[in-house]
Amino acid sequence: MDKENQRRRKIDTEVNNGIPPPIKMESEGTKHNEPEQMVLRKQVGLFSGISLIVGTMIGSGIFISPKAVLSNTGAVGPSLIVWTACGVLATLGALCYADLGTMITKSGGEYSYLLEAFGPIPAFLYSWMCIAVVKPSSFAIICLSFAEYAAIPFYPGCVPPQIVTKCLAAVAIILITLLNSISVKLASHVQNFLTAAKLLIVAIIIVAGIVLIAQGNTKNFENSFDGAQTSFGSISLAFYNGLWSYDGWNQLNFITEELRNPYRDLPLSIIIGIPLVTVCYILVNIAYFTTMTPTELLQSSAVAVTFGDRVLTPASWLVPLFVVFSTFGAANGSCFTAGRLTFVTAREGHMVKILSYINIRRLTPSPALIFNGILAIIYIIPADIDTLINYFSFASWIFYGLTTLSLIVMRFTRKDLKRPVKVPIVLPIVVTIVSIYLVIAPIAGAPDWAYLYCSLFIVGGLIFYVLFVYYHFSWTRKIMRPITKHLQLLMEVAPAETGQ
Repeated sequence: MDKENQRRRKIDTEVNNGIPPPIKMESEGTKHNEPEQMVLRKQVGLFSGISLIVGTMIGSGIFISPKAVLSNTGAVGPSLIVWTACGVLATLGALCYADLGTMITKSGGEYSYLLEAFGPIPAFLYSWMCIAVVKPSSFAIICLSFAEYAAIPFYPGCVPPQIVTKCLAAVAIILITLLNSISVKLASHVQNFLTAAKLLIVAIIIVAGIVLIAQGNTKNFENSFDGAQTSFGSISLAFYNGLWSYDGWNQLNFITEELRNPYRDLPLSIIIGIPLVTVCYILVNIAYFTTMTPTELLQSSAVAVTFGDRVLTPASWLVPLFVVFSTFGAANGSCFTAGRLTFVTAREGHMVKILSYINIRRLTPSPALIFNGILAIIYIIPADIDTLINYFSFASWIFYGLTTLSLIVMRFTRKDLKRPVKVPIVLPIVVTIVSIYLVIAPIAGAPDWAYLYCSLFIVGGLIFYVLFVYYHFSWTRKIMRPITKHLQLLMEVAPAETGQ
């Protein structure tokens, strides 16, 4: 006990003097007297890979996007086609990523591929865009979805006021950030429970829909293309909302180094997992249309709640409850991964050092988590869900397109690389062309300030790279040193040491 007190006093003294004490990260099962080789363990198999894809993709999107997809397509038939096409596009994109992931077997996903094909600047801009735009805006979207479903029981028959949903979303962001900052184990236990709840509510909706179709509730599928919209901009916005629900199709590439047999399990997980999610999404949308006309669905403030009220009475209260669980779980997962991405990027020197520190008592990347939470709260203040989805999708598909373009480029510039999974070159060409369409079409067909703000963020990343990464201006270090010291003292954080 005395030794422990002496150790703590030493740490406190070093922190007070501005010296960051190292923190040794020991993995589970490591003996204190034996050095451990610090490498990622290959313990993710085929079933785990499929579960990761399905669990990551099914989140808040299927409960909020059907309304926006229908609004932009104008009819039941085109909306179901868009949901199917989004699943096909996600599968094609993921197969291109499987080619990249087995050719460049480094974790990190797009960052590693862009670095290999185009050099450090596009790779940095991707990490910057993820940290400043994609991850916090995704966190904000999911928390706004949580807030809408949490508030709807208190406002029967009408849409909850925006101030209420935004305040609830901000509270959710704060709670989830605190949860992940306090304990990794607690956040993991919460995530496991909420994932089960998410899958259960999706299964309930699908089964109820199948029963209703068997009973002959198919009136809304007659003349299903009447009133369809086919404009350049509206179709792209329908894809934005549909693809938001499929986001996560590329997540397996972030853990390539941990797959037991990446050459087999990566493509198989994609071929099985994404079509499985596509079928689930189509069946859920069909279930919605068995009880609601297109007009009723568009007027619903929460489509899953309306479905539950009409089908699951007197147990309809289960639907908003489980959707709240599902969206809270998706937000928890988003916060968890965003914190790790920010932490690793800062550790590599591409962000300020304080974001690479961890709490000396709880061993969590709390500065990175708090930074992501602050940005998410900023995003929910001026925007609604649809605006944020457009903002998120615009940023994402710029770099998805660049990543599939990198596959095409490396077919000619890196012929020496081994390619255990080699997709036909037509696949990355198709995905790249669709990505260009998805980036240009909304600007041409439905211009919005969100696209300008997103472009400015990306350009801001280029300025940040030149000033802080490329030139390493000494004056920036002088400014940041006292700020880092005071934040370190305030949050009780220090750099992590990854070895003995």
